[in-house]
Formats: sequence, C-alpha cells, structure tokens
Amino acid sequence: MDYRLDFAVVWRSFDLLLSGLGLGLALAVVSIFIGSFIGLIAAFAMLSKNKLWRGIAVMYVTAIRNTPILVLIFFTFFALPQFGLRLGKIESFVFTLTLYSGAYLTEVFRGGLIALPTGLREAGLAIGLTEWGTKKNLLIPVMIRNVLPALSNNFISLFKDTSLAAAIAVPELTFYARQINVNSFRVIESWTVASLMYVFACYFIAAGLRLLERKLAIP
Repeated sequence: MDYRLDFAVVWRSFDLLLSGLGLGLALAVVSIFIGSFIGLIAAFAMLSKNKLWRGIAVMYVTAIRNTPILVLIFFTFFALPQFGLRLGKIESFVFTLTLYSGAYLTEVFRGGLIALPTGLREAGLAIGLTEWGTKKNLLIPVMIRNVLPALSNNFISLFKDTSLAAAIAVPELTFYARQINVNSFRVIESWTVASLMYVFACYFIAAGLRLLERKLAIP
C-alpha cells in the first residue's frame, strides 16, 4: 500500500476546522456555566434534610451519570420531539451537555461542601447573615476555590465531549474533520490535524485554569 501524506486539502479547509473548534469551546463554556447552577442547587438538595428534595437530586444524578452521553444526545434530539419538545441541533446538544455536566458537578460541589468546616456556617449566622446570605457570601465562594481543580478537569472533559455533537450534525471540529475525510479520502491527515487541535486547545485551557487557581489561592 503506497499512501503518501498530503496535508494540502486539510489546510485549504483549515478555516472550517477553526470555526468548528470555536463552536466546540462555546458549547462547553455555555454548558458548564449553566450546569454549575444546576450542580449547586442539586448539591444543596442532596445535603438537605428534606427527603423529597434529596430524593429528586439523587435520582437526577444517578440517572444521568449512569447513562452514556451519546444515548442522552440521541434521546434529546430524536425522542423529545415525539413528546412535543422540539429543539434545534445546537440547542439540543447544549441542553444535553448542561444536564450531563450538572450531574457530575453536583458530586464535585457536594464533596466541596462536606469538606467545609462546620464553624464557617455558624460564623456567618453569628454575624447576622441569613441562611441564604451565609451560603452566598461564605460557603459557596470558599467551596468554589477548593474545588477549582476538579472544575478544571470537568471543563476539559466537557470540551472533549463536544466532539459527540457531530452525531447530530452540529458543525463543530469533529464534524468538519469527518467532512474533509469523506470528501478527500485523506484519513490520516484530517484526523491528525483535528487531534492536534484538540490537544493544543486542551493544553491552553488547562494552562489558563492553572493560572486562575494560582490567582485565587490563599497565600
């Protein structure tokens, strides 16, 4: 087999790959931002004394974490319209990735809340803060700082999961790499360039998040 590498066709479509990479980053940012709110609410619910809220949160986390994300994507895009909820390709994927990230972040935040010293809440109440004020001004900021490394790991993982959006024809990086491959039959070239773009993007994301960790670290 005489296969000669030729990256010319990939470079001619490099602008498409860059636009797909940008869309993947945007999908990950939006999903983890909304998912963080879901995760916070579910984490407090899991630690609540109210059995109903605790049960709902446990069911949500258990169901989402034990279902492959690709199955969730197909269910949202193909099954929900049968129940009257029709979403576009991008909206459908963001909805799925948000629920998926929220379930994993619930456990991250729950662990961070459990690790907080009990005296922190009591100190907030002692200085006149309400229960909500204590959570907003004391518990959540300290907890976020403590779990930032885990949040960074989840963000990178979510960004890589955006490659699955190609399964429902969302035009992100994997979608365009597969399109170049199908049109030109340059298998090695298209997937090598796409892989390197993922690697470099994840490296810069990790570097930026490490810098943020150092900025927020307690001296």
